[in-house]
Amino acid sequence: MNSFADPAADDGVRATVAALFVHPVKSCAGVALPEARLMDTGLDLDRAWMVVDAQGRFVTQREQPRMALVHPHIRTLEVVLRAPGMLALHLGINEVEKPTRVQVWKDEVTAWDMGDVAAQWFSDFLGQPGLRLARFDPEVTRLASKQWTGEVDAPVEFADGFPLLVVSQASLDELNARLAAAGHAAVGIERFRPNIVIDGVAAQDEDRLAELRITTAEGETVVLRPVKPCPRCPIPNVDPATGESSPEVLAALSAYRANPVLDGAVTFGMNCVIVQGAGATLCVGDAVSADWRFD
Repeated sequence: MNSFADPAADDGVRATVAALFVHPVKSCAGVALPEARLMDTGLDLDRAWMVVDAQGRFVTQREQPRMALVHPHIRTLEVVLRAPGMLALHLGINEVEKPTRVQVWKDEVTAWDMGDVAAQWFSDFLGQPGLRLARFDPEVTRLASKQWTGEVDAPVEFADGFPLLVVSQASLDELNARLAAAGHAAVGIERFRPNIVIDGVAAQDEDRLAELRITTAEGETVVLRPVKPCPRCPIPNVDPATGESSPEVLAALSAYRANPVLDGAVTFGMNCVIVQGAGATLCVGDAVSADWRFD
């Protein structure tokens, strides 16, 4: 069912930015935006906050699928969080309370605790005492794995590992065709938590691109380099409308997306680093060009 373009038939790729997503609180719902500023760590405010347990270790939908029901709304000076049965939680973008230490995967970094109100809000909604909400400290440098980024120093905030995740619309369409053939409902791209969705390429073509060049509305050129296929944990199985998990999405992906580059891990989408263009504003509809990677 894969529909790969023939590299020999074209000198390169032409596509467009179909959607932009920012996930202000790690593992909570994302926000679709018409435009987003590109920082050196990724899109502005992406994974800037993170829920941690009483030991300071990050909490995600892997163990708390109801986090999918926490919906952020980005305003000029604050992010407002809403969840079923809860009053809105207002987070000042530039407001923090006290320093703390938190852990995300193997990295332990200094961050800012957001205070007792935010802590109680998440503890109550998720039914887990002792939760805290942390804000990434912009004075801290956390780098993506040099094993994959090579000569590029790629800073990140609370993302799992890389500044940006790029997925194509065609890859989602192919997955949904497979789900339909198995008698399952289609799923939305939000389950895969991308930052940039591109349209105009064939399914899985994002796996084979050397660099993506995005021309912004202001005429600037942003260059992104795909460096690592994104291995998939159970989070895509979580229905963002209900916060409940069922196995069909990963089961469908497992049938055709075992990736030898990662020893057979199921992958979907490409993690990217920023080669050029931090400070530019990306918009839905921006033109994308790329060359094929041959290796």
